[in-house]
Amino acid sequence: MTALTDRTDDRWDDGFIARSRPRPLDREPGFGDDESDDALVRAVSGAGDDGGKAPAPPLSPEGQALRMRLDALRQLVGLSRTRLDGKTLAEAGRVLDEAAARRGLSAQHTVVAIAGATGSGKSTLFNSLAGVQISETGLRRPTTAAPIACSWSDGAAGLLDRLEIPGRLRRRPRETSDADALRGMVLVDLPDLDSAVRAHRDHVDRVLALVDAVVWVVDPEKYADAVLHEKYLRPLAGHAEVTFVVLNQVDRLPGESADLVLDDLRRLLDDDGIALGEHGEPGATVLGLSALTGEGVGELREMLGQFTQERGAATRRIAADVDRAAVRLQPLYVADGHPGPEIGETARAEFEDRLAEAVGAYAAGLAAERAWRRNAGKACGTPWLRLWRWYESRRAPRTLAGLAALAALGGRGTGPGEAPVEEEVTARQRVEQAVRTVADEAAAGLPQPWAQAVRETAVRGADRLPEALDEIAVTLGAAVAVPSAKPPRPTWWPAAVLAQAAMTLLQIYGGLWLVGQIVGVLEPSLMPPVLLMVAGIIGGPLVEWACSIAARGPARRYGQDAERRLRQAAAGCGRARVLEPVAAELLRYREVREQYGAVAAGGNKLSTTRQ
Repeated sequence: MTALTDRTDDRWDDGFIARSRPRPLDREPGFGDDESDDALVRAVSGAGDDGGKAPAPPLSPEGQALRMRLDALRQLVGLSRTRLDGKTLAEAGRVLDEAAARRGLSAQHTVVAIAGATGSGKSTLFNSLAGVQISETGLRRPTTAAPIACSWSDGAAGLLDRLEIPGRLRRRPRETSDADALRGMVLVDLPDLDSAVRAHRDHVDRVLALVDAVVWVVDPEKYADAVLHEKYLRPLAGHAEVTFVVLNQVDRLPGESADLVLDDLRRLLDDDGIALGEHGEPGATVLGLSALTGEGVGELREMLGQFTQERGAATRRIAADVDRAAVRLQPLYVADGHPGPEIGETARAEFEDRLAEAVGAYAAGLAAERAWRRNAGKACGTPWLRLWRWYESRRAPRTLAGLAALAALGGRGTGPGEAPVEEEVTARQRVEQAVRTVADEAAAGLPQPWAQAVRETAVRGADRLPEALDEIAVTLGAAVAVPSAKPPRPTWWPAAVLAQAAMTLLQIYGGLWLVGQIVGVLEPSLMPPVLLMVAGIIGGPLVEWACSIAARGPARRYGQDAERRLRQAAAGCGRARVLEPVAAELLRYREVREQYGAVAAGGNKLSTTRQ
């Protein structure tokens, strides 16, 4: 047909001006195809919300709820772009992009496409609804080569531009008394969905992704066609409220055969997961008619008129698209885990315990406790014992140096260096094990992409953690174990020192008294000086023993305080490098989970019931 060829024909003008947007030849989107990253960026940024095509009318409650869902979907995509790949979010980006484009166009019009297989009679039905011969019909297949539009009112140019229908293929219906009932409707006749020409099928897929509602025309011979059900009806099961399924050519079915075929058609639709709008419930409309004889066409015209006057088809279509996108995204945001993922107190405590083991906090605490006791022994011990300890400390380094020299001469110089290396390897393994454990605990129950993100965050944070812990162990650990300053002394230490000095003075005084008696300077009296010396000799160790008993508590507290400081330093390093980044990742997941809940919630409540 010459009217449907690709040549430019300006002889017919219905007042519509074609303003087709330029589109690269290699980027013509098909039905269900993934969108590019550009569309995703535009969707996330909200570009095209106003469109500049028509003033935004007041939103209905359903429209306000849909806007909230779209805003949540936009935030969801924005929060997920660094965690999920662009292909995964392409469908959500396409929904946002197309929703923004549709909301920027006329809300007073409803775009309805008539789709069907070859020979189903959709062009005949299109002409019957328009009341004028617009779309060519005939035995030659395929007859319709490009989408043809018929608008019952002005102001639909932007919508037709979006569908890329040129001006020469835009028509007006016959002015009749029934035309006012369809005012606001834009009817589009599509090529055959099973056409042998690839370009025809591409037209079908492209337009079906953009229209507000679809009238599927089937015939008694091919109403169960696998292409129709598997490629179109089943994937669009969630769009039931904007779907009409028409069994055409019922005049060819004798007797009650039409009712039997309609019942079987409803069964197939139910198998496809399409809800049927029966008994006042929302869902797809199924009816039989004959476009050739006009039987049932009036009923369909009345349904389409009421459907158009409701002016909620665009909202329902976008809501259904959001529902489908939410279903596809569900495995990425919802899993069989706890609803509020977090690092539990038990996992935190175990993580800090492992880090404390890695820096040797317990051993450093014991060393500090021994240092405190050693300092107490120096202050409260007998002078003779302190003199002996001083002598041992003077000769011990020489002895150890000699042993080290002998070991080196004997070829065993590398032996002492093996233990620190082994301890370092063991400490690093402890740190790695601690990081893996806390990451697995935090990622438990998360969807796979977010669990992987949590583990990667923990691994990145632990990259230099062993070195940082080594530095803590070398600096703070050495200062705790071998403090440069003497440990603090309790208030009773001066009294203990005075008592020890008194015992020493008793020994010296008794000894001098006894020497004086021996040399004849003093009168002989053996018992008093001996008693004084014995009191001093016994009293000194008793005072030292009592001081050691009294020093246990303060020494233990001093060691525990040293261990706690080292543990806190190691735990602080672990929190800053591992726990806090992991907690931030979990917080991001909770945010996207909340946004996904807003996207997925109430999907079936947006559509109004079509009586």
